[in-house]
Amino acid sequence: MCYYNSIKVAKINFLKLLEIQKEISNYQLLKPIQNGFDYAKWPILKPVAHCKDFEIGIAQWGFIPPWIKNTEELVTFRKQFLTLNAKSETILQSKMFYDASLKRRCLVLSSGFYEWRHYKPIGEKKEIAYPYFIHLPGKEYFYMAGLWQPWTDQQTGETFDTFTIVTTKANSVMGQVHNKKKRMPTILPEILAAEWISDHIPDKRIQEITSYQIPSELMSIHTLSKNFRTDDDPQKEVHYAELPPIT
Repeated sequence: MCYYNSIKVAKINFLKLLEIQKEISNYQLLKPIQNGFDYAKWPILKPVAHCKDFEIGIAQWGFIPPWIKNTEELVTFRKQFLTLNAKSETILQSKMFYDASLKRRCLVLSSGFYEWRHYKPIGEKKEIAYPYFIHLPGKEYFYMAGLWQPWTDQQTGETFDTFTIVTTKANSVMGQVHNKKKRMPTILPEILAAEWISDHIPDKRIQEITSYQIPSELMSIHTLSKNFRTDDDPQKEVHYAELPPIT
C-alpha cells in the first residue's frame, strides 16, 4: 500500500496537465517524506469549471466519510478503518468510496513514495523489512489517482477536504518490492490523469483507469537506511549485501 509519500518540486514554476498550467510558487511543495498516519495536509488537483480546468488544493490525507460527525467519532473511526488508500477493485462497491468515485475524483501529487520488501537473510530467524524509495526518473512530479471528500466537524464548524490514494495490483517490479500485499498506487500518465478528473466517466471506465499499472521500466527503485524516516536525507541510497537484487 502507499502510506509514505514524497513531493519535491523546486525547479519549476508551473504545474502542467496536458495543455493546462498552474503557477505553484505560492505552494510549499517540498516534503521529502510524509507519513500518512500523521493525517497531514497534502497537495491535490481537483477539477473545476465542469471538469474543463483544475485547481491545486490542500487536503488532509485520510478520507473521512460524511457520516462522521466530530473529532471524537473520527478518533474511534480511525481505530477501526484505514482510509489512506482505497482499493481500485472495490471502490465502486464501497459505501465509503462509491459517491466520491463518481463525483469527487482527484489527482494526488507525488515525486516518489516509500515501500517495504520483506526478506529472510540466511542465518536470520525471521524476515526483515527493507525500505525502498520508488520514483519515475526524469519526472519531478507525477499523478496518483485519488478520491476526495469535504468534511465538517459539526461541533467546531471546521471544514476541510480529505483524500485517499487509489491503489492497484503491483506490476512486476513492485510485486517484488511490496512482496506481502503486492499493491502499488495507481500512477497515471497525463492523458489518463486528465481523463480521471473529467466529467461523466462510466463505471466501467472508472474501473479501467484505477486498475492501470504503470510499466515497470518507467520506475526506478533503491534501498534506503532502515532509519530513513528520521534521516536528514531520507532518500539516500543504502546497500544491503545480504539482499538479492530486484529483477
